[in-house]
Amino acid sequence: MRISLIGYGSMGKMITEKLAASDEGKNHSFFVANRSKEKLQNVPSGVVVCDSNSDCARGADIVFLCVRPVDLKTVLEEIVPVLSDKAFVISLNGSVTFAMLEKCFSGKMAKVIPSVTAEVDRSQTLVTYNCKVEKTDKENLEKLLSVFGNVIELPENEVGMGSELVSCMPGFIASIFDVLCTSAKKHTSIPDAQVVKMVLQTMCATGELMLEKDMSFEDVVTRVATPGGITQEGTKVVYEKFPEAADLLFNKTLEKRKMTAERAQASFGEDA
Repeated sequence: MRISLIGYGSMGKMITEKLAASDEGKNHSFFVANRSKEKLQNVPSGVVVCDSNSDCARGADIVFLCVRPVDLKTVLEEIVPVLSDKAFVISLNGSVTFAMLEKCFSGKMAKVIPSVTAEVDRSQTLVTYNCKVEKTDKENLEKLLSVFGNVIELPENEVGMGSELVSCMPGFIASIFDVLCTSAKKHTSIPDAQVVKMVLQTMCATGELMLEKDMSFEDVVTRVATPGGITQEGTKVVYEKFPEAADLLFNKTLEKRKMTAERAQASFGEDA
């Protein structure tokens, strides 16, 4: 297959590098284009750099659009005249609905939301499809996406919250444990780097334990926080104080997501 990627920012670069370096990628040819040509100076070996978005999309079987929501309409309008009838267009933005995209392109489309954890082959990658996508298209795309980790299909209306849980979550987790480590450092002479490493290794091991043993969060708390013990004092604080912060976190991020969707609507000439 000819696979084209338009947009070579952080996500476009990651996708190109991972696919091109994978065993699956050996079966395909890759083409990239980007508004800023300077970013394309160090593309992986074998990836063809194109002079324009149209050159990149022409004849492609799959086109990944790795661009900002406000640029999607412009890019689509540019490439639609050169797309084949069988082209499969993939948007990497959950805020722009299929209904908006279909005003520019009436063919097969999907929205894909990867995670930064794709860099270590552990992404929980979300995908949703429009009604034009057939079973073979899904199989081909999910085979590609499996290079990043697990693939999870969701209905379009759940992609927003799904994104919070897999794409945004590494940032949420990192910020939470950053706060925990900063607080812990106030009470110990253990070197800062060692504190962070101890917490990270424990965090990863806890996740592996839960997955391998099919344990719930409550199971882990019960195992570690014995009644009247030290751990129980800490978990009480978390359950009493953290729910408010968690609710605020999702309220804020989903509100921001709604604003992003409204701006995307405006860029497609629609009323919010």
